[in-house]
Amino acid sequence: MKADGIVIGGGPAGMFAAITAARRGQKVVLLERNGRLGKKLLITGKGRCNVTNDCDAGKVLENVPRNSRFLFSAMNACPPEKVKRFFEEAGCPLKTERGGRVFPVSDKSFTVLEALERALKSSGVTIRTGRASRILTQDGRVVAVEAGGQRIDCGWAILATGGVSYPATGSTGDGYALAESLGHTIVPPEGSLVPLEADEDCAKMQGLSLRNVAVNLVDAKGKTLYSDFGELLFTHFGVSGPTVLSASAHLKGTGCRLLIDLKPALDEGKLNDRILRDLQMYKNRSMENAMTDLLPRSMIPVVLEKAQIPPELQANALNKQQRRKLIELLKAFPVQIRGKRPVEEAIITSGGVKVSQIDPKTMASKLVEGLYFAGEIIDCDAYTGGFNLQIAWATGYAAGSSVGNDG
Repeated sequence: MKADGIVIGGGPAGMFAAITAARRGQKVVLLERNGRLGKKLLITGKGRCNVTNDCDAGKVLENVPRNSRFLFSAMNACPPEKVKRFFEEAGCPLKTERGGRVFPVSDKSFTVLEALERALKSSGVTIRTGRASRILTQDGRVVAVEAGGQRIDCGWAILATGGVSYPATGSTGDGYALAESLGHTIVPPEGSLVPLEADEDCAKMQGLSLRNVAVNLVDAKGKTLYSDFGELLFTHFGVSGPTVLSASAHLKGTGCRLLIDLKPALDEGKLNDRILRDLQMYKNRSMENAMTDLLPRSMIPVVLEKAQIPPELQANALNKQQRRKLIELLKAFPVQIRGKRPVEEAIITSGGVKVSQIDPKTMASKLVEGLYFAGEIIDCDAYTGGFNLQIAWATGYAAGSSVGNDG
């Protein structure tokens, strides 16, 4: 079998790269190991698929904590506006929600996948099921890909096999081995956008979701590593939710803590006044019952224990020192972080092919002629909000726009 080029991996980056290359007249084979395309795409955004973010290229790059400069050219060539236009024209109407998050109007991720599949078909991409075992080179140039014991001759190949998160969807790190076999350096992959394991207090509040809280991740010396505002969820193992997932990208070493401002709209003076009002209103109640207007019920025993305030203490007996400790806890509730959950539970993988070995404008390998990279296999990752998929579209577009230009 022969083709102009082969895209290895049928996820978002691979599909977008294949469509882009085929629309330029290239004869493209899209090789996917699963029985269907876009398995991971279907579970993104809780099954709704956060396609991109309604912002400019610069704002996307601000949400990429590592190697954002590498993405400058690709992101400006294919900003969110271009991605939105592609999907609208492909029959997938979009809508924008809080935080600029862009979703399909249908709220179903399969409508995004269907739009991509229609574009693949109309652009003439040949889809093959199979697992690439080798990329063959001659004189430092790609000449063929082996898959399922068959050789497919080609002039170029795009590696878009994803990372190692959600291995059940096919992201098992195959692409790293292929890239390494051709001399590329792999930055060790680890989970990014991953829940965090924390102290046992979290389990006592399992299932509690907090909204509109301010979160600071600090290291063992108290230095702030990351700050955010939004939602947080307590689980049986620790903490999760959008603010935690983004904070996980900045976790360094041991001894890190999350400090949660439970009342970010109130400064300490106003919070003191608010507590005094509640204490007066519920002066004959126990502290456990006097704080129901201030905190979710499952959180009250934990806060009182940390403040060393007996839950049965009558509200009107709370002294100034105890009230001071309570204010401190409400403005900086500490959660001791033990580490990240396993990479298999991560939404995205941090690490991958070293960016210094890739041309940032074309996504071409600097080591092997005719080899390109797209998507999560590259050592770039972003926060939640549609930014990681935007990286997939932009790098896929850059690779697909560049293949075959030399011949």
